[in-house]
Amino acid sequence: MSRVPELPPLEIGSAVLGGGKPLFILGPCVMESDAFVWRMAEQLAGICRELRVHWVFKASFDKANRTSGKSFRGRDAESGCKLLGEVGKAFGVPVTTDIHLPEQASIAAQWVDVLQIPAFLCRQTDLIEAAAKTGRVVNVKKGQFLSPWDVGNIAAKIRAAGNERYFFTERGVSFGYQNLVADMRSLYWIREAGHRVVFDATHSVQRPGGAGDRTGGDGVLAPVLARAAVAAGCDGVFIETHENPSEALSDGPNQIALSELKDVLEQLSAIHELVR
Repeated sequence: MSRVPELPPLEIGSAVLGGGKPLFILGPCVMESDAFVWRMAEQLAGICRELRVHWVFKASFDKANRTSGKSFRGRDAESGCKLLGEVGKAFGVPVTTDIHLPEQASIAAQWVDVLQIPAFLCRQTDLIEAAAKTGRVVNVKKGQFLSPWDVGNIAAKIRAAGNERYFFTERGVSFGYQNLVADMRSLYWIREAGHRVVFDATHSVQRPGGAGDRTGGDGVLAPVLARAAVAAGCDGVFIETHENPSEALSDGPNQIALSELKDVLEQLSAIHELVR
């Protein structure tokens, strides 16, 4: 039986990517308010503490790639990353956010454990190098336009900048107009090439621009794809969650309701244990 290659674990603060347990990257799409961020972090910390899972709290300070210029974006990097750092310290959890400009890397690195490179920017050399040079863990979202093998060139840029602490996140590939398809073979091939890989369950069910002035999605399918990805042997799962997805200010259609998250994480943990 063909098995996914094993790679050395990557420590991220109190969490570990790889090894005996899956890593879960959890949180809302965007910082809707300070109170919202604290409330989400507190509820997620309770769930993860009960389940004893490794996790990273995520929230974007700014959504710079919204479909419409009228959509809610967020806040500045300084205040957003500082808030994340305070949340991480309060709950003893590593934190992550995406950056869109090279100058944001040094700002985020003051408070954030994992710097995320958005899928649309995954080939922006200056951005990748700036993130890598901070010494923080770098998570690169594989663009919807890339094959699994293309991530090797991105990894080379990170390593050339002196950083070996990185991983990739698979989030599907464009399949015609306003649709994505998640190829589970990609998870194996990225691992086979020697790179750690996380599966983005919620962005993989997006329908880019599918709602006209915003992105649509099939959130009901996110747990389905997550189960398949863990069975295929990924190192972790990225899940955006919200108290009420229908009222979310960004990416509501593909987020998993917070009330359903515990059951989803229990299922994924059980599958991971069986596969490993």
